[in-house]
Amino acid sequence: MLFLAIYTWEPDKRNEVIKRRAEKGAMIPPGMKLLGEWTAISGGKVFRLIDSEDPKAGLQAVLGWSDLGKLEMIPVIETEAAMKIAINR
Repeated sequence: MLFLAIYTWEPDKRNEVIKRRAEKGAMIPPGMKLLGEWTAISGGKVFRLIDSEDPKAGLQAVLGWSDLGKLEMIPVIETEAAMKIAINR
């Protein structure tokens, strides 16, 4: 299953976020595969596309960053697949 993970932090946490990312990497636990990662040009947000069938791995991934900001894990589906379902209903 695909998840869009959105990590948002306040400006006062910027240096802590950068330090942790530099020291620990993306911190993707076993059971998850990072398909892509993007940073907002304005700062304060990172978007990750993750593939995982294990909800425990998703929780573990969120907990690694939750002390520094807000985290959302949104299940997503490719638009073409969603359109096929919508058209055939």
